[in-house]
Amino acid sequence: MLGRIQETDLSVPTKDGNYFYYSRTEEGKAYRILCRKQGSLDAAEEILLDENELAKGHEFFALGDYETSPNHQLLAYAIDTDGSERCTLLFKDLTTNTLYPEEIENISEVIWANDNRTVFYTRLDDAHRPYQVWKHRLGDAPETDQLIYEETDEAFYLSLGGTRSDAYVMISVDSKVTSEVHILDANHPDGDFQVVCPRQHGVEYSLSHHPGNDQDADRFYIVTNEAAINSKLMVTPVKALAKENWTTVIPHRPDVQLNGISVFSDHLVIYERQGGLPTIRIQKLSTAKETVLEFPEPTYSVWAGAMPEFDNKILRFSYTSLITPSSVFDYDMDTHERELKKETPVLGGYDRSQYESEWLMATAPDGTQVPISLVYKKGLERNGKQPLLLYAYGSYGYPSAASFSSIRLSLLDRGMIYAIAHIRGGGEMGRPWYEDGKFLHKKNTFTDFIACAEYLIKNQWTSADKLAIYGGSAGGLLMGAVLNMRPELFKVALAAVPFVDVLTTILDPNLPLSVMEWDEWGNPNEKDFYDYMKSYSPYDNVAAQDYPDLLITGGLNDPRVSYWEPAKWTAKLRELKTDQNRLLLKTNMDAGHGGASGRYGWLEETAFEYTFILDSLGLAAAVD
Repeated sequence: MLGRIQETDLSVPTKDGNYFYYSRTEEGKAYRILCRKQGSLDAAEEILLDENELAKGHEFFALGDYETSPNHQLLAYAIDTDGSERCTLLFKDLTTNTLYPEEIENISEVIWANDNRTVFYTRLDDAHRPYQVWKHRLGDAPETDQLIYEETDEAFYLSLGGTRSDAYVMISVDSKVTSEVHILDANHPDGDFQVVCPRQHGVEYSLSHHPGNDQDADRFYIVTNEAAINSKLMVTPVKALAKENWTTVIPHRPDVQLNGISVFSDHLVIYERQGGLPTIRIQKLSTAKETVLEFPEPTYSVWAGAMPEFDNKILRFSYTSLITPSSVFDYDMDTHERELKKETPVLGGYDRSQYESEWLMATAPDGTQVPISLVYKKGLERNGKQPLLLYAYGSYGYPSAASFSSIRLSLLDRGMIYAIAHIRGGGEMGRPWYEDGKFLHKKNTFTDFIACAEYLIKNQWTSADKLAIYGGSAGGLLMGAVLNMRPELFKVALAAVPFVDVLTTILDPNLPLSVMEWDEWGNPNEKDFYDYMKSYSPYDNVAAQDYPDLLITGGLNDPRVSYWEPAKWTAKLRELKTDQNRLLLKTNMDAGHGGASGRYGWLEETAFEYTFILDSLGLAAAVD
């Protein structure tokens, strides 16, 4: 795996003002080095942060949120040294390369006001919920910081953002199904935040600002799902925020999901999903002419890149597929020229023409067509004897990206097929796809996955004794549920940091996966939800039956899925299962939800997991 990675590498620089920002890595060093150059890419390099130096003396290290000040002279950054995601905020003077004396504990996010002195940051409560926004003035003692906003409803959490126009600081107050945005003029940090539209249960919205050429043209674009399950785009003058002044720019469409927008001085970039795949549409504001970007492969992923400047005609995006390494493109929205800035190198002679990907459809028990993305090495014989690793997530409306992984070649080159089941509960086929896999429809997530496995077996892509499955976090719940339902269908399973003790966790309001999660899973204090959740909760449904080989992982400092969940599940499986198959619990004593920190630690963990799967399938020694 390590041999396929170009260890000494650098990212594509991003222009912001008079600086070009980028990160680079060096061979033998586990973490990034954040850098910039002033004026041109030929200028001398300035190192902002060396994560390798910050990580010294810590078994775990992760850089959290970090932001340069508007004048580019200061850096606010947050560090996590135990995996708990409770970060410490520090400040660095980039002109003198020295730290300010203050350190602020237990923060999540940070953003600067335009005075280059004031920052706003979020704090976490005991249940790991970002619930407060504080204001800090650089150089002052943190004890004097001012509480700006506190969210008392435990179903809601806070996040901070700013507009590309640099005109506003925003507080987003969100539950899983409802949102409320507060705005503040970034030039007046001592002013009061203003609510754009008061929260209304089930209604979500987000803002993008366009200052226009005069006061009358100063406007907000608003993506909202009100009376539009797949969302629509509205616009309103800044001076008339009331909802009755909102007008429609893009109406709701039942077959297209509007995921978001990027606003520039003369362009509106629209990110959508249609037919299970992401698309990008660009509207030139001065002419209303539209362009749709096309992508060549049957299954792929594409997402927006860093574009901090408002007056910009270049759209940066990243594209990848199961056979195409992650590639950064710059697209000129006026000339329509597309420039490849960088494709992630894959060492060792990778030849993409030797691999093939497909987009398949399985039929769920209720007749729903469920997509499957699949990749394999060419020359494969479909005779039912091929090993296959089937991955899925299927929660929170998150689509499972069909993206490239150089380490996955360690499986493909051994003759294994890799597949992604795009099951309900995810967001692949629009918002209804998500809605049909949550609450009292959650079992659709599990039966969709089983239908995909049965389809792959029936169509001779694999067989039950060659089928491995993998899911993490809420995808670990999926693993536990399908193993209880159809254990004979799988040879080996990997459940990473699995959310498996559903009822005990969600009934405890002091835990992160509790009150905030009721809008995803249901409120177990209501009998209908309690009974339904109990009927699929992996821990509560372990049975006296045979289970396949199973590797379960956890993290001691995990703030999302507490380490005792996988431990309890393992203990109950050991007590009740009737087979002699392997059951391993591996707990990382120095990490959290994301596993080991640093690229080498992550590779070692992945190699362990792959080895477990390959050994169970009898492939551990099968190397070209």
